[in-house]
Amino acid sequence: MLKNMGFLSEGGGATERKIKFTYPRSQACTASQASEPAYGYWSMRFGEPPRLHRKQWEFCFILQAAATGGAMAPGLRALGFGVGQEPLPALFAAAGMEVVATDLDAERAEESGWSATGQHARNFDTLNAGGLCPQERFAALASHRVVDMNAIPNDLRDFDLCWSSCALEHLGSIDKGLTFVEKSLETLRPGGLAVHTTELNISPGRETLSTGPTVLFRKNHFEALAKALRRRGHHIELDFDLGAQPEDQHIDMPPYSHDGHLKLALMGFTTTSFGLIIRRSAQEKATKSKWF
Repeated sequence: MLKNMGFLSEGGGATERKIKFTYPRSQACTASQASEPAYGYWSMRFGEPPRLHRKQWEFCFILQAAATGGAMAPGLRALGFGVGQEPLPALFAAAGMEVVATDLDAERAEESGWSATGQHARNFDTLNAGGLCPQERFAALASHRVVDMNAIPNDLRDFDLCWSSCALEHLGSIDKGLTFVEKSLETLRPGGLAVHTTELNISPGRETLSTGPTVLFRKNHFEALAKALRRRGHHIELDFDLGAQPEDQHIDMPPYSHDGHLKLALMGFTTTSFGLIIRRSAQEKATKSKWF
């Protein structure tokens, strides 16, 4: 039985874009997107039939955003943050891209619990464990590096694409997460593309988790981020439509299911996945960030 706990719908209804996934912007995970051919194409590329699961949506969203944004082609360079054991480094390498996949060091990952839950890349071979890229090509194009997302090294520069999947909400606070998104743009060449997915708190009201191991972003946080980025000349479009299908009203409860997992109850709130797509300005303006 579908359970509706109630949440704020921003847009949606009859006005929902029918090709929301095919031509993405910064947007939330919704049921209709999983029925688009482009979604099925990407899910099958990493060996899964399309299903209503937000983690699958995040991987497909990043791939589609990169492809439609001109940031997925042979000879381009991609930088992944907090990659864990996700399929994206292998798929970008399979497309002929040079890939630098980064993650926490093993000790800190163990302390955070990422190793125990399979969310940390133990070594280079883990990144292509599914054989999504021919091994010789992967060895030639991909590399693994330890990086703290709160302190991005200055030598990681001039990438065509940077991405992260459900990682920036684990950086300690709302402010640190937003700062990471802004700092990630410095790793890109002018005109490069950043694609990040994270948590969107869609419960009524303004209360949220602002600090701790996991934080939950609100609509106003992304609006403040977009305003700051636009002041610096970067491009971002926001869409807070939460979907109009029955599956969009379902709130998955622990223990979470394998399907029907687009919105879920998490630490007293209702949350879903939200993807950010940001184009770095070719002529960036120097302004001081102010989120709130």
